[in-house]
Formats: sequence, C-alpha cells, structure tokens
Amino acid sequence: MKNKISIIGAGQTGATTAHWLAAMEIADLVLVDIVEGMPQGKALDLLEAMPVIGSDVYVTGSNDYDATENSDIVVITAGLPRKPGMSRDDLLFANADIIRKATEETVRRSPEAIFIILTNPLDAMTYLTMKVGNLKPEKVIGQAGILDSTRMRAFVAMELGVSVENVHCYVLGGHGDDMVPLTRHSNVAGVPLNKILPPDRLEAIVNRTRQGGGEIVKLLKTGSAFYAPAAAIAQMAEAILKDKHLVVPAAAYLNGEYGLKGIYFGVPVQLGRSGVEKIIEYDLNPEEQEMLEKSAESVSSLIEKL
Repeated sequence: MKNKISIIGAGQTGATTAHWLAAMEIADLVLVDIVEGMPQGKALDLLEAMPVIGSDVYVTGSNDYDATENSDIVVITAGLPRKPGMSRDDLLFANADIIRKATEETVRRSPEAIFIILTNPLDAMTYLTMKVGNLKPEKVIGQAGILDSTRMRAFVAMELGVSVENVHCYVLGGHGDDMVPLTRHSNVAGVPLNKILPPDRLEAIVNRTRQGGGEIVKLLKTGSAFYAPAAAIAQMAEAILKDKHLVVPAAAYLNGEYGLKGIYFGVPVQLGRSGVEKIIEYDLNPEEQEMLEKSAESVSSLIEKL
C-alpha cells in the first residue's frame, strides 16, 4: 500500500510542501483547505505536472477532512500568517482555534498518523496538537529547527563564498527571537564558525538568523516565508517514511533533556518511522545553557496562556 500524506492548509506553504513532496515520489498527497475549489485546483495543477517530472504520485484536493483518512503523516500548515509588525506570538489565540479543529478532525480519521506542525507560534501549537489529539509525544513534531538552521547555513555560505553543502549549522530553542544558534558546534567542513569568521561577522549572521522570518515578512508585506519551510517539512516527512534515522533540529517534547520538562522545544532529534526516536543532547557551556533556558521561558509562557 502506498504511503499517504495529508496537508492541512493549501496556501503558499501547504501547496509548496506538496510540490516538494511530489518530486520526492514518496507518498500520495491530499491538500485540505476551507476555501472552496482552491485545494482542488492546486492539486489538479500539481497532478498534471507529474508526467513532466516522471513522478507517479496521485494528488487530490478537498474541503472535507474525510479525504485524509488513513494518512501516514498529517502536516498542519493552516493558520494566519504574520504581517509586518507582528510577532509569531501575536498569532497565538487565533491559530489555536484552527489547530484544535484540524487536530480533532484528522486524529479521528488517522489515529496512527505522525503529525508535523508548522503553524505559528510553532512550539505552543505543537504542544497543543499533542494535548488535543491525546497523542504520544514522539508522534508530534514541530518544524522550525531545520528552517532556522538552513537560514543560518545560507547566510554563512554567502559570507564565505563556499558551497552550502560544506556548511553545518545548528539552531536550538524556541522558534522565535530567543532561538539559540550554536556557533561553537556549527562548522564549515569541520572548522568551527568561531574559528573561521571574525566575531562581528559571526554576530551579524546570528542576529540575521534570529530575524530571518521577520526579514521575509517585511519584504513580502502580505505573508511569510514558504519555500524554505516547505522544503524542511518535506525533508522531515522523507526521513520518517524512509525510516532514515536522520538527525535534524526540530521541536520535540522534552522530559528532562537539557534540564527542561513539559514543553515542546527545538533540539536535535533522530527521525524514523515511529517519529522521534531519540533526542540528542549536546554538551553546552554555561552561556549556551543560559540562552536555552531564556528561550524556554518564552515558550513556557505561551503554553501557560493557552
């Protein structure tokens, strides 16, 4: 039987996620959205591209959650995007209602699915999905760390004029302005960033990484990033369905790791067919641990508000 991925929210991010996944040819795809005709039209358009790229993937669109039945993975991108001047936290209550409904409807039809959450504020929405769906924590994962890390990788590659494939960056913590880029653990072909970049340039890259989403929001004016977030979701889905045991930064439920408990938080995780297989703990120095705890306080406050 073919794998099945359902994407809740067929806007820019949801449709682009379907685009990346269709090219990977790892699952049939379902796009669900409340706007009549929109998910059907995008799905048909994408389906008609399959002969060109040689991918035998079936893509459908629907306004009904019944189309998601028996999904292996449910991706939730639905929610209000940020606009200029808004923080991710400003979206908390409006998007919480959307997440609750999407979770309830999809869990009822696919109780064994693994959930990948993108809706902001990311860490709080991932926590909410786990609670509302009464799901095992390892089966609910937030996509943020890959996105934050790939932004940092792109900035480092541009700064040094090297291939992005040689750049390895790790960003932990909540998906917000308090995220923690680990410059000591990040490297270019094995050389730590703090050994290859002057302090002022490294600090500039760290700050740009933290503001990466806001930078795009300001430029677009009517929405937020979608190409890179969608690519990150696709990488996670592939790791799960192919049981790759791939280590990536993602929002996972912590139960004592890094000295934190009871929150979803960006950490290195190993992904496989069961979802989060393990959490990898880096050896942090006191300064890094302090930054991580500050970020955790921000995430905890949002969960408390919910």
